[in-house]
Amino acid sequence: MIDWGAIFSNAAVELISPTTAAYALAALGLAVHFGYTGLLNFGQAGFMAIGAYGYAISTLTFGFPVWAAVLMGIGASVVFALILGVPTLRLRADYLAIVTIAAAEIVRLLFTTNTFEPVTGSANGLSGYKGGFAALNPIPEGTYGFGPFENNAYDWWIRIVAWVLVILFSLFTWQIMRSPWGRVIKGIREDEDAVRALGKNVYSYKMQSLILGGVFGTIAGMIFILPRAVVPSNYQTSLTFFIYAILLLGGAATILGPIIGSMIFWVLLSFFSGFIARAVEAGWLPFMTSIQAGQLRFILVGVAIMLIVVFRPQGIFGNKKELSFVK
Repeated sequence: MIDWGAIFSNAAVELISPTTAAYALAALGLAVHFGYTGLLNFGQAGFMAIGAYGYAISTLTFGFPVWAAVLMGIGASVVFALILGVPTLRLRADYLAIVTIAAAEIVRLLFTTNTFEPVTGSANGLSGYKGGFAALNPIPEGTYGFGPFENNAYDWWIRIVAWVLVILFSLFTWQIMRSPWGRVIKGIREDEDAVRALGKNVYSYKMQSLILGGVFGTIAGMIFILPRAVVPSNYQTSLTFFIYAILLLGGAATILGPIIGSMIFWVLLSFFSGFIARAVEAGWLPFMTSIQAGQLRFILVGVAIMLIVVFRPQGIFGNKKELSFVK
C-alpha cells in the first residue's frame, strides 16, 4: 500500500524549504530581467554558481567572515553582469540569450576543471563552509516545530534567514518598480525606441537591470548551498529552465508570482517524486524501473505546468495587459 501521509508530508515540507526560497529569489531576479525589462537572460544558473562559489571560496580559502564572503560573491556577480552586458545590451535580445546561456556553462565548466581543484574542489565541489553562518544562529540547540515542519535549530535558522531575504527583496522590487526608475524599465520592455526618444539612456538602464537581477540570483545561490555542499553539476542549464518555469507559472511581471510559483513547483515535484517511487514499489508501474520513475516526475511536473500555462498563460498572478508586452 502507498503511504499517502508520508507523500503529502514530504511535499508540505517544500513549502518553506531553503531550496524553495532560493528558487523564488532567483526567479524574482529573472522577473526583473525578463518580466519587467524584457531581457532574455538564460544564464541565471551562472549567477547562482558565482554566488555559491564566491561565498564558499571566500570562507574556505581566504577565511573571510560571513559578511565579507557575501560581499565578495555580490562583487563577482556585478563583474560577471558587466562582462555579459557590455558587448550585448546594445544588440538584439536574442544575442543576450545566446551569450548568457554560453557564459553560464563556461562558469560551470571552470569550476569543474581539475586546473583549479585546490580552490574549487573540481567535480567533487566544496563543503565545510557553514561554520560562520551557523555561529550567527541565535536559536538554542534543540528540535522545534510539529509534524513535517519539525527541524533542528540550524535548519530553522536557514529557513528564517532565507525567507526574510525573499520578503525583503520582494518589498524592494515592489518599491523600485513603482518608482521613476521602474517606470523607465517597464517602458524599455514595451518600446525601447520610444524611451530612447524621451532622452533616457536605455543601455544604462538595461545594464542596471541586468546587474540587479543578477545580484538576486547571486544571493539565491548562497541560500541554495547553506543546507548542502557546492557541486558544479547543480548549475547546469536545466537550473535556469526550472527558474523560468517557476517565473512563468507565477507570472512574469509580478512580485508574488516567483514566490508562489516556486512553492507550487517544489511541492508538485516532491509529491510526484514520492508518489511514483512508492507506486513502483507497490507494483502499480511494473513496466518502469526506479531510475525511469525518477525521470517521470519531471515529465508530470512539466505537464502540470503546461496545463496551467495553457489555461492561464499570464501565470497565476500575471496580468494579460503586461503579458502582451513581454517579448
